[in-house]
Amino acid sequence: MIVKKFEAQTETEAVMKAKAELGAQAVVLNVKTIKQRGIMRLFKKDRVEITAALEEKDFVQEINEKKPVMNAAKQHIDVAADENIDVKPSSEEIERKLDNLSEMLKSQMKEKGRDKKEENSAGEEDKNFNDESDDPRQAAMNNNIKTLRLVYNKLIDNEVDERYANAIVNEIESSLKKESNIDSILAGVYQKIILKLGEADIITLKEHQKVVFFVGTTGVGKTTTIAKIASKFKLNEHKKVAFITSDTYRIAAVEQLNTYANILDVPVRVVYTEEELKNALDEFKDYDLILVDTAGRSHKNTEQKDAVIDLYKSIKSEENHIDSEVFLVLSVTTKYRDLISIAKAYENLGEYKLLFTKLDETCTLGNILNIKLLTGARLSYTTAGQNVPDDIETINVQKLAKQLLGGNV
Repeated sequence: MIVKKFEAQTETEAVMKAKAELGAQAVVLNVKTIKQRGIMRLFKKDRVEITAALEEKDFVQEINEKKPVMNAAKQHIDVAADENIDVKPSSEEIERKLDNLSEMLKSQMKEKGRDKKEENSAGEEDKNFNDESDDPRQAAMNNNIKTLRLVYNKLIDNEVDERYANAIVNEIESSLKKESNIDSILAGVYQKIILKLGEADIITLKEHQKVVFFVGTTGVGKTTTIAKIASKFKLNEHKKVAFITSDTYRIAAVEQLNTYANILDVPVRVVYTEEELKNALDEFKDYDLILVDTAGRSHKNTEQKDAVIDLYKSIKSEENHIDSEVFLVLSVTTKYRDLISIAKAYENLGEYKLLFTKLDETCTLGNILNIKLLTGARLSYTTAGQNVPDDIETINVQKLAKQLLGGNV
């Protein structure tokens, strides 16, 4: 894992520096403002420092693909690679994000230590973890393993799949030195999870019109989510937005979308066939954003599910030249095995983004990481309630990583 810091006048400039140095796959871990001190604060503006990271394999690929540039400006960078993960993190922002997690782990280690002593006094021995070892190096290694075990248990408690929890812990363990401390191990896991979650990929509008499809099973909240996104672009960014719905199997769904359309003062069209969809898109050719609500389908009903996929693919042909994308909407409350089945059912969609709903209805968020790693799809938005347009946000991977480790938000 490559971790570097970049400083600039604005956050945007700092992010651009990071992308230029590390590549497009770089993930921003932290952003903080560096205030000027002393007499210079009267003459200079505050600066912004970001901490960005990239998996080493992505870094190597980016370097191999990058063309040489002569006389490139040299940037001052602080580096902390996986090999030095045991160095105490210097980022105040990371420490703030982690809050009291290290203290929590220390407390749990003490409690487990007391339990072990009680077991030993009853005649039971712990051969794997012996804090009373005469070898300081062995004792340090034992403490590292104990810390990683507690981290692993936190991930499992949050319903992270065992495969992914093991992979995270093993990656950190392989990079540790013999005398790492809890803070550095925790920071390493935190950064690793953020990298695996990746950077959010949300709807962005450029010069051309964009058509966005929303697919998923029944009851996940597609229609309400569409209304929330439409509100953002219509009210906040003053874009021309239109609705199309193919959910003709549920009259209530059409009525609900039409209600939102009336409130937002945007047009809505109901389509039954691929040809009607093309006609609706032609009618809305002067609009900036078209949001398409598809019928909720059981992923087990192959015929109905394929009809939704075919509808989306009908506008993806090269001759249409339509800028389109699709979001697979999933409820985080759905059982993991069902989420796996749903994700596999929609593999034929091609590239899609993940949008998770109902975060307010669960206390474990491991499924977000699980499905992200299973599919390799980019994360986008999360929703946590029925209020339009408030209960939606771009996924906060720092916040999610902290929650997966058992931290308070």
